Amino acid sequence: MVNIKSTEEIGLMRESALVVSKTLGMLAAEIKPGVNALYLDKLAEEFIRDQGAEPGFLGMYDFPNTLNMSPNAQVVHGIPNKEPLKEGDIISVDCGALKNGYYGDHAYTFEVGEVAPEVKKLLRVTKESLYLGIREFKVGNRVGDVGYAIQNYCESHGYGIVRELVGHGLGQKLHESPEIPNYGKRGRGKRFAAGMGVAIEPMSNMGTRHIKQLRDGWTILTADGQPSAHFEHNVAIVNGKPELLSTFQYIYEALGIQSDEEQEFRQKKVVS
Repeated sequence: MVNIKSTEEIGLMRESALVVSKTLGMLAAEIKPGVNALYLDKLAEEFIRDQGAEPGFLGMYDFPNTLNMSPNAQVVHGIPNKEPLKEGDIISVDCGALKNGYYGDHAYTFEVGEVAPEVKKLLRVTKESLYLGIREFKVGNRVGDVGYAIQNYCESHGYGIVRELVGHGLGQKLHESPEIPNYGKRGRGKRFAAGMGVAIEPMSNMGTRHIKQLRDGWTILTADGQPSAHFEHNVAIVNGKPELLSTFQYIYEALGIQSDEEQEFRQKKVVS
């Protein structure tokens, strides 16, 4: 059952998404060699609470932390620890926040210091695939259109698309219907309608698409130990088209990056 959102509900979802966006922007300035994920996790929890929200992941399904922090060959669901980040690492930071009864949930894969060119390309292509998928999230299209766009682009660069983990509907629950796989066939699956809100999140591996899980019951790794990238946005269908609720602009401001990648999906300006 898909929960169609009213204009007011989409506004509340945008508020929650922006809590996460600002949290990731704050973390962007802190992610550097020598810093550990547990320290960043504590910063994020305090920051989220200071914005009048609650950490969305903390305690959910018994997860012990505020952030999923997944370096290098970890795909998603990494548990923050005290191991310091190293020059050349990458780390996916997946963050959730609950405010006014609605969830925000999105992710960004950060470079730690100077990263190898082939890893930079993995991050770039995966993030580009996210926007290709978002472009297909509109009235009249289907779930398979989003998955096909992401899969086709990443696989054309030789990357493996994770299939066991998918995007999802979003709202008063963190995980709602429909599931949004990062693979699929055009014209297949549930049809999109006005007022739908989802999290689209490609996970792309430099090598095989296959994964394995650590004994901690959470951490997902690439089966071949090669790096993985993960990017996620929250999107609603407004006026028949995809409207971004989240933004990477706070990250880009912290890192001094100029980008207009979100412009076509922004009917409403981000409020600082």
